[in-house]
Amino acid sequence: MKKLLIILFFVCIFSFNSCDILRFSLFEVVSWTPGNGYHSEAENIIVSLNFSNKPDRTSIERNFSLTGNGNRVRGNFIWKGNRFTFLPLIPFEKNTDYTLSITADARNTDGLSLDESFNRDFSTKEKSERPALLSFYPSMYAEIDDARTQVRLEFSESMTLNSLYENISFIPSMTGYWTLEDDEKIAVFTPSETWTNNTRYEIRVSSSLTDSGGNNMRNDFTSIFTIGSDKTLPSLLRAYRITKNSEFIHLTPDRGYSSVTEQPFENSGWEKDDRLSLVFSKPVDSLTVKNNLFAEDGQNLIMEISPDFCAELIFKFEKIPVYKSRFTIRLKPGIKDRAGNQTKNESIFRILADGKYSKPPELAGIKIPLSPKSISGFNPVFYEIDSLYQEINITDDDYPSGESVDTWIEFYFSTAENASIDIFSIMEIFRIDTSNNVIDFLPRHVKTNNFKFSQPHKGWEKFQRIEISGNLINKTNSGIINFYIASGLKDSLGNQNEKSFCISIIK
Repeated sequence: MKKLLIILFFVCIFSFNSCDILRFSLFEVVSWTPGNGYHSEAENIIVSLNFSNKPDRTSIERNFSLTGNGNRVRGNFIWKGNRFTFLPLIPFEKNTDYTLSITADARNTDGLSLDESFNRDFSTKEKSERPALLSFYPSMYAEIDDARTQVRLEFSESMTLNSLYENISFIPSMTGYWTLEDDEKIAVFTPSETWTNNTRYEIRVSSSLTDSGGNNMRNDFTSIFTIGSDKTLPSLLRAYRITKNSEFIHLTPDRGYSSVTEQPFENSGWEKDDRLSLVFSKPVDSLTVKNNLFAEDGQNLIMEISPDFCAELIFKFEKIPVYKSRFTIRLKPGIKDRAGNQTKNESIFRILADGKYSKPPELAGIKIPLSPKSISGFNPVFYEIDSLYQEINITDDDYPSGESVDTWIEFYFSTAENASIDIFSIMEIFRIDTSNNVIDFLPRHVKTNNFKFSQPHKGWEKFQRIEISGNLINKTNSGIINFYIASGLKDSLGNQNEKSFCISIIK
């Protein structure tokens, strides 16, 4: 067995080293020559590639290819460090389109392959065709509702980013960045902020714009589009409380009140696991909702989706609301849609966190037998949680002074609906303190059924009973007996009471 564990250990180490560790450092081509585009002097072309870390030279040479007008170019490799130079057997020729390629199977000396094939083109064929703009978006005089829309220009030839930045402008000015797609023939402009609503924009493309071969456009080009044809303001349609069982319960907004006696409407029944759903008349910017939504006198609200435009958004509380606490959910104006339209009204929802499944357990009272050995009813006494220094008559007849007597204490608890007391938490937080050393009590067992008192205390049938049995030693002294349930009382639904409970009686 020991041998097997050692073997498995080395297998795991090998597997980890051969895959995951290698991925900490990419293996890629970091530079190459002669570069894309047209090269007028074929005799001066040098093909070289430089790698990010030490390549497996055999693997590189096996997976490298160079073609001229579709025909393979043969040659030799000269290596220096991580770079090689390819020397063709026949010199590079004019009027030829070359394609350089290294497949993704090429590896470094650690066995790490390229993430993707490396393919590049260069040419000694002089291009006479000028680049032409084939299509553009937004189209001429278009009205766009999306304030984050991208501008797309399709050209007949491959373009360069530098030329795009230098020769394309917007009026009014707009900041953003250009990218190239589909063999670098489609230029995409992504604005760094939203277009201004109800604004006319011009896209101006200068005739100085050049393609990757250095050829410029024949004419200037201008297109016009408008942002904000959508004038409809967004609004909050509904708000819901979503329960643990995915039930949607409508929340009534606070409409204010017109008299001293009229109170604001309060949405009661909020449970500890409930979430908030907000439904809008149209997709809105979730970040503007997040920034304008507040839970006053409550916990922070956390949005459950990534930033986007949505018609419905769901939020949860960072921490569980305190039972029977009151808080106000307030959605301020300023929620934006795609066109930049904003909500004008404030929405207010008053909440009472008194869900029947969220009530933390509480001590209601205790019941003690004065005659634990009696066969005719045990002579019980009962003390409620709000009892203050009532007397208990512990006599030498039933509890002889200095002797250990088997007895019990019955506890009554109020709980959330369908919840039961966590008996393990009871044993951790229950204790009896006395003044003047009047009794000692050593608990032994906790019971939730088969009670020694056959019937619950009259009027307390709705409460849960817990019986703690143990040994009580009566002393001759008089004083106060404190029955403590410290903070941390738990139930089966996960509710926990942070308050402590104490019933004090006088012997």
